[in-house]
Amino acid sequence: MPSRYSGHLSGIGAKVIVELTARNRDREQALAVSREVIRFSANAIRAVHRGDFDDARELIGKGSARLREADHIRESSPQIFNAGFMNDARKEFTEANVTLAVISGGDIPSLEDLKVDAAAYINGMAEVIGELRRYILDALRRDAIEGCLEFMDIMDEMYGVLVTIDFPEGVTSGLRHNTDAMRGVLERTRGDLTMALRQHSLEARLAEWENNRTGA
Repeated sequence: MPSRYSGHLSGIGAKVIVELTARNRDREQALAVSREVIRFSANAIRAVHRGDFDDARELIGKGSARLREADHIRESSPQIFNAGFMNDARKEFTEANVTLAVISGGDIPSLEDLKVDAAAYINGMAEVIGELRRYILDALRRDAIEGCLEFMDIMDEMYGVLVTIDFPEGVTSGLRHNTDAMRGVLERTRGDLTMALRQHSLEARLAEWENNRTGA
């Protein structure tokens, strides 16, 4: 025989199913969006390193459109909107945008420009330091030293901003760990660049000496 709570409990169960169905639908959409945004962002960064800035902008535009499609989840399922995989997508999106801006000589976009939260933005900027190291090393391999010092200065300035942000890891989504890692990237890059500059200077002096000797 049904208890006096049967009807009430059935109603509760039905409401729970409706809410969780909607949340699961938001989760599936968010997962798809995050995967695509991360893929678009990674491909955009590759395009930047190839010097194909127009292709990079197109890919970033696709990533931005996908992120906007998930904006409604902020209200309907905030726990999904703020899940780790969505934060990763916004971080990678920021990294792609800032990498493109710096290497192409454009203005660095703000949080408001990218419509991302502060933690995703600053962690994305931290990752840009690694991309600038990659760019400098590629330039050194091509013996294109000009401009490397400027990128080194930008890396230093970015790191200088990162170390001023001192909040609990739960607030910054692990920024301290990223900052520590980027300090090592900076030190290695500075060492590589210093050695390359010394080598370049030595080669120039040897060439000058050879020219003077031959001319004499």
